[in-house]
Amino acid sequence: MAHSRTAKKNHRKSEKRRAHNRGQIASTRTSVKKARATLAEGAASTDAVAQVRRAQQMLDKAAKRLLIHPNKAARIKSRLARAQNAAAKK
Repeated sequence: MAHSRTAKKNHRKSEKRRAHNRGQIASTRTSVKKARATLAEGAASTDAVAQVRRAQQMLDKAAKRLLIHPNKAARIKSRLARAQNAAAKK
């Protein structure tokens, strides 16, 4: 445990940041799951396109803020785009 005043304050700050970051990561994961579920239904509708676009935006923001690795964001976006193209062909 921290002993000095500054170490205690830094610990409080890091806990706040951690809680905020975990919420952001969770909402990003949720949007990706919603996009995948919409695509899995086979609906290549405007709703599916909107869900995928929203997920890609959230992934970009998470990568920009270094909540997730930029390569991971690119990989997930690529997989979503492939799934969207496959659903559009059906």
